[in-house]
Amino acid sequence: MADSMFGKDVSKNIEGDSVPKDHVYLEETFYILSKKNSVFRVRLTSKGLSLTKETDGSSKEQTILLRDIIGSKCMRSKRRRHGASSCVCSSLVGPQQLKVVEENSGDLDENDISAYLYIYSYILKRSRRSWKRERTTITLRFRSFDKYEDNNREAQKWRTTIKCLIAGQPITYVPPLNDKKILILLNPKSGPGKARELFQTKVAPILQEAEVPYDLHVTKYAQFAREFVRTRNVYAWRTIVAVGGDGVLFEILNGMFERLDWQQALSEIPLAIIPCGSGNGLARTICHLYNEPYITQNLTGISMALVKNRITPMDVVRIETKTKIMFSFLSVGWGLLSDIDIESERLRAIGGQRFAVWAVARLLGLRRYRGVISYVKIKDVTNLPKPKQPLTLSHSVSQDGALDSPDAEAFIDCDENSEVFSNAVNGKHHQRVDSWYSVNSRRSAFYSTRGSEYHSVTSGGSEMRSPVHACMHGPASHLPSLVSQLPSHWVHEEGEFVMVHVAYQPYIGEDFLFAPRSTLSDGVMWMLIIKAGISRSQLLSFLLGIGQGSHAEINNEYVKMIPVSAFRIVPEGSSGYLTVDGELVEYGPIQAEIFPNVVNLIVPDLK
Repeated sequence: MADSMFGKDVSKNIEGDSVPKDHVYLEETFYILSKKNSVFRVRLTSKGLSLTKETDGSSKEQTILLRDIIGSKCMRSKRRRHGASSCVCSSLVGPQQLKVVEENSGDLDENDISAYLYIYSYILKRSRRSWKRERTTITLRFRSFDKYEDNNREAQKWRTTIKCLIAGQPITYVPPLNDKKILILLNPKSGPGKARELFQTKVAPILQEAEVPYDLHVTKYAQFAREFVRTRNVYAWRTIVAVGGDGVLFEILNGMFERLDWQQALSEIPLAIIPCGSGNGLARTICHLYNEPYITQNLTGISMALVKNRITPMDVVRIETKTKIMFSFLSVGWGLLSDIDIESERLRAIGGQRFAVWAVARLLGLRRYRGVISYVKIKDVTNLPKPKQPLTLSHSVSQDGALDSPDAEAFIDCDENSEVFSNAVNGKHHQRVDSWYSVNSRRSAFYSTRGSEYHSVTSGGSEMRSPVHACMHGPASHLPSLVSQLPSHWVHEEGEFVMVHVAYQPYIGEDFLFAPRSTLSDGVMWMLIIKAGISRSQLLSFLLGIGQGSHAEINNEYVKMIPVSAFRIVPEGSSGYLTVDGELVEYGPIQAEIFPNVVNLIVPDLK
């Protein structure tokens, strides 16, 4: 029979999470070497990994849900060094003593014919005040046969079945093939400047365990990510991931709309975000809507979404100023919140706390802004179409198959003269990257994800050359030009305002639950108007309540929240800030309209 070694971190089901019986794909009995009369009956079902421990007539069952499993790997035991214990089974008493290596290693223990299957998962567990994910590793030892090849065949059967279930593909016992990498664009200066370190220690280990290959490009200058997705063959990748704040995703989104094939590119290639900035509004929104714990600088849950590859549609907002057209996914601001956002940039090093610190300063020196606000009010938000449920993408369809050929790959993936780090692929070795890989030397192996490459920020002479002048495309506007008169059914408000902020996501920052009723794809923008004359104590109450969203229910002579489908803001004078997704834009007239379901976004599994 097969033997088993279960790490001590295996946890029970989440409280209240019932696991109904489901289709059983594989079943086996494993013995616990360190305990007498104890066996585990392990079943792999479409629900997950079911473990039943039987000891002296009593049994205890637990299930690791499939949505929490990210990958598995087959290993062999490592050769013992001279002077180590001579007992064949001594290394198997506890999981900490087992040493394994990959099958192609030159350090194999030929005397051990066992095949070891490692199953990696991150299980939701309740902490004192909230939920968090805890890394759990299951180790199954297969040694029912007299030859390693036969035992390995059984282990590989389990591994392949797990991979098929994770990918949402039919069970075939042939590993599902998805040779397209994910493209990661990392802004090293986002927020407090820890994006590199966070990716190295939090994201890369999960991608390595899940065997998800990637290309990592570090942005070299402002608008690098925008130029990159506009000028490259993005069909060479299956997902584009922004690592940083909302600003780097703003660049990526607008770079996609500057492509002639924007519609096809956005329909085939989903976008994703790994939050390493100060605001992180979209990432906080995703976790909020999909019941994924959001813990600052803990990127486990949202990194797992890259593995699962579930997508859902997201609305975008077309924005027009006097000189530019752009597309937004988060918010447009004028007045108090925009002042806080822009002026607190000097405190970027302290992260998200900069907003709270600067809010106090702006309350003491409260400003008023005169202008005209016009909007199209949505009369009934209860009858809006429900957002679509997430789908699983198994692959992306290439625009041009010829561009995916090996001959084209070097041009597509690499800047000239850039340094690339990768494991050996097809016998080819690449140079090492700059020194930040060694920040955590024990983590360095995480960058040997099969086929993954890193493109160095310090590369000389590697700036991209844009072959064509950038031109914004995207869905055509339904609004009059910015200087034209608006239709009669629009509502107009003129006077002095403390702020006007329009958001189309629940969160506009980690702690700003701005629009509690909003979803990713509902066709609604929520406009908050605060008029001049409001007292500082009322404003303070508003700022304190925005973390819980209680401000959204306020409706008085100074504060109101309105669902709109389009709006125009015309400020008077030349002093003030206008922001789009937290980015400063030219001060002056601005108008916007929402377009539903234009972008596909990577999200966690539904809970």
